[in-house]
Amino acid sequence: MAFTGSRLQRETLTMILAGGQGNRLHPLTGMRTKPSVPFGGKYRIIDFALSNCLNSGLRKIYVLTQYKSDSLNQHLYEAWNIFNPELGEFIYSVPPQQKTGNEWYQGTADAIYQNLNLMRQRDYTWCVVLGGDHIYKMDYMKMLQYHIEKKADLSIANIIIPKEQATRFGVIEIDEDYKVLSFIEKPEDPPEIPGKPGSSFANMGIYIFNVKVLTDVIKELTDKKVPNLDFGKHVIPRMIEKKYNIRAFRFEDENSTTSPYWVDVGTIESYYKASMDLLSVNPEFNLYDSSWPLRTKQQQSPPAKTLSHEGERVGRAINSLITDGTIISGGLVERSIIGPSVRVNSYTYITDSIIMDRCNIGRHAKIRRAIIDKNVNVPEHEEIGFDPDIDRKRFTVTETGIVVIPKNYQFES
Repeated sequence: MAFTGSRLQRETLTMILAGGQGNRLHPLTGMRTKPSVPFGGKYRIIDFALSNCLNSGLRKIYVLTQYKSDSLNQHLYEAWNIFNPELGEFIYSVPPQQKTGNEWYQGTADAIYQNLNLMRQRDYTWCVVLGGDHIYKMDYMKMLQYHIEKKADLSIANIIIPKEQATRFGVIEIDEDYKVLSFIEKPEDPPEIPGKPGSSFANMGIYIFNVKVLTDVIKELTDKKVPNLDFGKHVIPRMIEKKYNIRAFRFEDENSTTSPYWVDVGTIESYYKASMDLLSVNPEFNLYDSSWPLRTKQQQSPPAKTLSHEGERVGRAINSLITDGTIISGGLVERSIIGPSVRVNSYTYITDSIIMDRCNIGRHAKIRRAIIDKNVNVPEHEEIGFDPDIDRKRFTVTETGIVVIPKNYQFES
């Protein structure tokens, strides 16, 4: 049976799981949830999943929040308040409301379970469940059409990775028709893809459920007092056991590059690596593809500006991303990402670093391989990233020497 695009859009609900603490990204998550962490100068991590929704035509969205959600809620209101309720479009943030007990969200499936009433408010046929903390481009409508063609009860998006890397992921075992045979969390010996020796299918945390099936399965698990907190650990294995039609969907990248791009920036190291890749001549992730626009909050800021003065006071930015409102006055910025409304003063040297919104970098300061969160005033002559022993006494320093300074940090005078 064929379905029109308009019907798919009308009958599809999207739920984005955005409540994770993101402990491995600390101190960037010290005052915000992981999906709210800035990325690429002007974006937040959640903007990429939301941009995918918008580009896919999905405009009925609940964002399930939990830890430290004030920054995320503000961003959703200021950047994504674009949907028209009169047309049935919406985006709402939904915190835990203890509708089913006295607990916060206990896992991915529990977050959905606690909000099943939202699915019942209208006659939804399908539910797209996403994480809000990955960087990628994907047309979810292609996956939904595949889900319908296969008459699936559940479809799971997967990305092909080398078998030796698959031990860190949930891995799908499939037959030659992409029917899911098993779902294994972090297996010691990951199953290979039929016809692709040495490769495995890693779960991307992107699911499409038939709403009736999802509600029936969770209700059954609840009634029988069987654990139902997590999709990968509880719900999907139960559905496999009960012989539901579960299909694997091979990730189709909309990123216009040679290899599929899907990154979990869940650690400081992976966050830094993905950020620095944006500065490459041919980055793996393309911010500049007008056919797949990436939306975020558009601040009313003046253009970025460089100022040169006499002698060595030359304002320069080389191989860098410079965001609106920033002034580079007589300083040198190399291979760095500079967020909105940053002031780089004379004789400053910044290299291989990420400087977030509204920071002020004092004269003669030197910064190397650092991530400086918002609203930090770096004093004159300060050196960061050159002496690991000194840095560790004050800041978080990773094993590879990346220095992380938290939001609103106050240097001792």
